[in-house]
Amino acid sequence: MGAGHRHSPTHRLHIPRRSAVHALPAHCKLVAVFCFVLVVVTTPGRAVWAFVLYAALLATVTAVARIPPATVLTRLLVEAPFVVFALLLPFTVPAGPGERVTVLGLTLSEPGLWGAWNILAKATLGVAASVLLAATTEIRALLLGLERLRLPPLLVQIASFMIRYGDVVADDLRRMAVARRSRGFEARGPRHWGVLAKTAGALFIRTYERGERVHLAMLSRGYTGTMPALRPDAAATRAQWTYAAALPAAALAVRLLGGNPL
Repeated sequence: MGAGHRHSPTHRLHIPRRSAVHALPAHCKLVAVFCFVLVVVTTPGRAVWAFVLYAALLATVTAVARIPPATVLTRLLVEAPFVVFALLLPFTVPAGPGERVTVLGLTLSEPGLWGAWNILAKATLGVAASVLLAATTEIRALLLGLERLRLPPLLVQIASFMIRYGDVVADDLRRMAVARRSRGFEARGPRHWGVLAKTAGALFIRTYERGERVHLAMLSRGYTGTMPALRPDAAATRAQWTYAAALPAAALAVRLLGGNPL
């Protein structure tokens, strides 16, 4: 199980590097990303050039943190459901007289096009900022950062358990898949969905039983609803806060100087 945790998906999100971004305390980066995303989502959708500058700011952070751009682009695939939803808006959003445009022979709603752009631009920038945060900060450091920011302890506990046992469940699912393949099973169509559904049911029962056993073990060791305090990281210096504030401050400058519809 220890090997599984070392190579778990959540641990692979972090890319170890020696950079100024990696060296920043986790709570500084959390505040910086939150403020950056807040500025992005409040920017009017028609201020296209502002979003271009926001993307340039994230590209600069990527370069400073020495994160491969291909890695960031690959991890952006997680927003695929939002992309699909956005692509439907030009066909579904009603348009008034004179509010339709023709693109590649298709008649599309102009408000729908702007809505799609708004969702795509803001979602992509938000996800990219989150990807950079995960790539430059270890999971444990993020939990420590949330604790230092006075997030309710119960929420920190829930997040900690989700991360730890998400990896355990993923390992269980991988072993069950190996067991199916060793018996010659390979899902090739709807007629095999029954087997996959049984696998999902068995996995649910296993995780539920494991959760009960873990809870009983915690109670037997004196758990009363609070976990021992995590060892906090060192307090951030003024210089570190200033460095972390560079990204949201630059984004705010773009927003104030011209992030309005033309």
